Amino acid sequence: MEERSMIDLHGIVKRFYVGKANELEILHGIDLNVRQGEFVSIVGASGSGKSTLMNIIGVLDRPTEGSYILDGVDVAKARDNELSDLRNRKIGFVFQTYNLIGRTSALKNVELPMLYGKMDRKKRRERAKELLEMVGMSDRLYHKPDELSGGQKQRVAIARAMANEPAIILADEPTGALDSETGRIIMDLFHKLNKEQKKTIILITHSGELAEETQRIITIKDGVITGEREGSIQCLS
Repeated sequence: MEERSMIDLHGIVKRFYVGKANELEILHGIDLNVRQGEFVSIVGASGSGKSTLMNIIGVLDRPTEGSYILDGVDVAKARDNELSDLRNRKIGFVFQTYNLIGRTSALKNVELPMLYGKMDRKKRRERAKELLEMVGMSDRLYHKPDELSGGQKQRVAIARAMANEPAIILADEPTGALDSETGRIIMDLFHKLNKEQKKTIILITHSGELAEETQRIITIKDGVITGEREGSIQCLS
């Protein structure tokens, strides 16, 4: 039986400064379907539109035209508060710059999405500890970001992304600020989450080498999808 669709984009157009003389169209009719449990990469150079597309997939922005169904929910018809709730429950974000809160511990950084989700304090602390253990950071629970290496920060960020048990992990250049050895650890973590927890993972990257590690490679250029092919590593089993 074929896996159900998690992300279904059809005819997605994104314009900025709509109706003004300097109106700018970044995405020109994107069609993209991602099935539950897939590990997909979106590859493109700087300025290709991949960040704009990521913002739409992550419900951080709305398309100007087109339809987006996210795990059965019509994003165009949802109110802002519904989208915020959807984003918090369905999507875990991992960014190149980590986006951790500097003055607080790894543990509290991981607890934060659960706090927004109104989870009981004891439960969220227990889950945060479990998640940090899962990413190999149980000995750094009370360290602040400035006391951690880049790779350690990214592992905390992955633990935080998993806090509300999202169906989808959206990773934007997650190894971009890391050396190759540390980047390897981070990619192995994504493979583990995809294989063992069946997480749907979308990797946004400019690296063809990293993209090869995913099941499907989507190439975007000048705001349109120009190619799609299988990665060379279908499953790490």
